[in-house]
Amino acid sequence: MIVEQDTEALQGFRADDANFRLTLWDPRTNGVRYLKTLLYSAAGRLSPLEREQLRRISHRDVGGPITVRHDGEEIDMDYLRAVQEVGYLAERVRLDGARIVEIGAGYGRTGHALMTAHDVAEYHIVEQEESLPLARAYLRTVLAPEQFAKVSFHSATDAADTFPHDVDLAVNIDSFACMPPDAVRGYLRLVDERCRAFYVNGPVGKFLDKELDNHARGADEVATALSNGLLTEVIDIFDSEAVHEQSRRFVSVYAPGERWECAAEAATPVWSYYWQALYRSSKRRHTA
Repeated sequence: MIVEQDTEALQGFRADDANFRLTLWDPRTNGVRYLKTLLYSAAGRLSPLEREQLRRISHRDVGGPITVRHDGEEIDMDYLRAVQEVGYLAERVRLDGARIVEIGAGYGRTGHALMTAHDVAEYHIVEQEESLPLARAYLRTVLAPEQFAKVSFHSATDAADTFPHDVDLAVNIDSFACMPPDAVRGYLRLVDERCRAFYVNGPVGKFLDKELDNHARGADEVATALSNGLLTEVIDIFDSEAVHEQSRRFVSVYAPGERWECAAEAATPVWSYYWQALYRSSKRRHTA
């Protein structure tokens, strides 16, 4: 029989300091431990091909990433995701000899991984002006000179003028969710007009659970994050049914135009609320 004192003692105890001393590490102070646990688990699920592709990518230690050691290999989350993404593309698109544009490349890990695995013809990066020096310095360091010579850097400010034509594949990973909606629509118009295929990978929606990040960057940053992107619906990002339902919106809103079809789509292997989709333009059929 449960008495009143028992009820009070049991109230919420599995998510407070009492249980953190018994069975769980306190997530408020063990973030890196949990990240490394997730990374270690994900590394153990890499396929033999993905692991071999990862080994081929040199200079992954540049910048001092957080890593785990698995089967004798130092593995970080960025390049683990990169080999999964490149592998997904390689099964569906001809990458050797391709002209590729990446919108929002960050420091360049996707380009590094893709150009290591495939002999692309050109790799164009469209990024914010203030981020281009980091991407340029990083890729100059990690790529062989003949690979780096294939990379062109374009400021997002001038994207309408400098975004190349006759592109085999456009790529966006993560960053559409961080852009104002009009900026995303502008890029999708460029993809529609100038590209044959388009790969997008990112969150299907937003989260507002303060327990996840304590809203550490402040209310203004939270408000901006909630308003950016084309998918502003707030969901439970750890509810598989909610994520899958919202993924239908993801596949719909990122189609660059009416004459594009989704050729493949799937959940991504690591983050619970990320999805990926590959589209092809019916007006520019390509032997991919």
